[in-house]
Amino acid sequence: MRIKWWKVVGLAGVVGVAATGVLVARAERQRRAYTPEEIREKLRTRHAVAQVGTSRGSRTSD
Repeated sequence: MRIKWWKVVGLAGVVGVAATGVLVARAERQRRAYTPEEIREKLRTRHAVAQVGTSRGSRTSD
C-alpha cells in the first residue's frame, strides 16, 4: 500500500498547527503567572531604562 504525498503533507500541516498551539498556550500560561506587582515592577524598570536611553541621546547647549 502506497501513501499519497498529499496525505503526508496534510499530516505534517496538522502536526505543525498543533505544535504552534502548544507553544502559544505555554506562552500564555507563563504570561499569566506574573502577579500584578511583578508586572508593575517590570514596567517601571523598562520605563527607567527608556528614560536613561532618551536622556543620553539628547544634548542641550547652553
